[in-house]
Amino acid sequence: MKKRYKLQDLDCANCAAKMEEAIKKIPGVIDASINFMMQKLTIEAEDDRFDEIMQEAKKACSKVEPDCVILM
Repeated sequence: MKKRYKLQDLDCANCAAKMEEAIKKIPGVIDASINFMMQKLTIEAEDDRFDEIMQEAKKACSKVEPDCVILM
């Protein structure tokens, strides 16, 4: 399954790269990309664990950029 999400309060391109790298390391993630200019996250992950993976992605993002929120 592949979905796109809007990011809110992502302030730094370097942070976006770190967040993308952290999300890609989550078990079950096939691919992930963050477009800093568009403030968008695209994530492709296993269908049956997608909600669980998104919760892990939120945690990973908040560790890198505490103010950034993934709008679902």
